Amino acid sequence: MTTDALSQLKFPIGPFIAPENVDGQQLDDLIKTIESAPAQYRRQTENLSHEQLQRTYRDGSWTVQQLVTHVADMQLLHYFRMRRTLTEDYKEVTLVNIDGWANSADAINTPVRDSLALLDAMTTRFVILMRSLTPAQQDIAYYHPIRKIMLTQKQAIAMSAWHVRHHLEHIRIALST
Repeated sequence: MTTDALSQLKFPIGPFIAPENVDGQQLDDLIKTIESAPAQYRRQTENLSHEQLQRTYRDGSWTVQQLVTHVADMQLLHYFRMRRTLTEDYKEVTLVNIDGWANSADAINTPVRDSLALLDAMTTRFVILMRSLTPAQQDIAYYHPIRKIMLTQKQAIAMSAWHVRHHLEHIRIALST
């Protein structure tokens, strides 16, 4: 497989690039992307067979089941980061071992419907919190040590929206092979 083909499979919608500025309409559109994600994931995955849930979008990648669990986990983490930002002196994001989490017993064995339920519930809470942010809160930033950038809450929302779209496309690729 060529480097370009591999890159296209890894980043089918392109890598995340933090927007310089996010205006009110863009922010609303990003939040709507996040808000609609649980329904999109449910439509793509709720009636899949065990064999379909074990498909991958490229050699060595996570399965569809792991992707759904990962997205639910990261939605919880993004929500957690925002809440900490708003309530504490939180200057550097909390990181997790995403491969470790994706390969834990619950990620591999929990029914997808449970991950979808978690994604749905977390998204409801996350959307309420995002929509409550004042302009000053939207500009509170923290450092992301893996990406090596400061992210405002508006940019973090953009990253969350990119994340749900990114992995939904991975699932579509896995199911089309």
